[in-house]
Amino acid sequence: KELSTFLEKEQAQAKINSSIHTLTNMCWTKCITGTPSTRFSHGEERCLANCVERFLDTSLFMVKRIEEQRVQAS
Repeated sequence: KELSTFLEKEQAQAKINSSIHTLTNMCWTKCITGTPSTRFSHGEERCLANCVERFLDTSLFMVKRIEEQRVQAS
């Protein structure tokens, strides 16, 4: 039981890390078009913020939708 719980936690953490990595790569590729300097431009900052917000909104929507489908199937 303890091992199972530990493995579930580790898998959840790995999934979160994977999502963060995917988000970082996706938003960086989309928003940072030039060579980065010590600060992001205002346009880059806005783009990164919007990209992250869209990603999180979409992820939350998908989780809610899957949960609704799971409840309906029960």
